Amino acid sequence: VQLQASGGGLVQAGGSLRLSCAASGSISSINAFGWWRQAAGKQRELVAAIRSDGSTSYTDSVKGRFTISRDNAKKTVYLQMNSLKPEDTAVYYCAAASSRVVQNMGVSDSRWYDYWGQGTLVTVSS
Repeated sequence: VQLQASGGGLVQAGGSLRLSCAASGSISSINAFGWWRQAAGKQRELVAAIRSDGSTSYTDSVKGRFTISRDNAKKTVYLQMNSLKPEDTAVYYCAAASSRVVQNMGVSDSRWYDYWGQGTLVTVSS
């Protein structure tokens, strides 16, 4: 599985962006897709994840502002980001996990993710 992320850019605080993650190859074994981010000097964190059953998880700081979704026919996962804040500035990565562990608490553990796309930079100006 190869993942191609796109959609990053520069936006003012309060604005919106939509990130896309296009997958190539067979994704039948993928149990979850996740969007991760890493800000300068900080650890990588899970922003949002969507499991094969459609259930989603979000980190607290983006709840109510970000929405993760997927289009199975296009093999694409999206992250709609609204009401962006300067603290959302980071490199965003999409990732895919095949382990069934991610169907539960393991979804926020990067060790379970087998495939990673290249990052896309999101910069939110104040």
